Amino acid sequence: MQSILAWINVDSTSDLIWLGLGLSAQLMFSMRFLVQWITSERHRQSVIPVAFWWLSICGGLLLFAYGVHRRDPVIMLGQSIGIVVYARNLWLIYFTSPK
Repeated sequence: MQSILAWINVDSTSDLIWLGLGLSAQLMFSMRFLVQWITSERHRQSVIPVAFWWLSICGGLLLFAYGVHRRDPVIMLGQSIGIVVYARNLWLIYFTSPK
């Protein structure tokens, strides 16, 4: 077990917690595709449900935090652009869509 933790650069309990957060964030981010697929199948057309955007922004924010913790500019840059898009879509859904 120690060799696996060393290989993935986990040196402390804090690192292990952050790894768990990062993996949970990635799972949340990935679940959005399953949600979109199931919703589209139920409607028999391509549909992007609101849950897709919530999973996107929550997963993106957590992955961004993980990137900050790891001091990984690739993760931070990749997630920061997406977070803006997800936030804008949620804004459009909740504040500009007809009620």
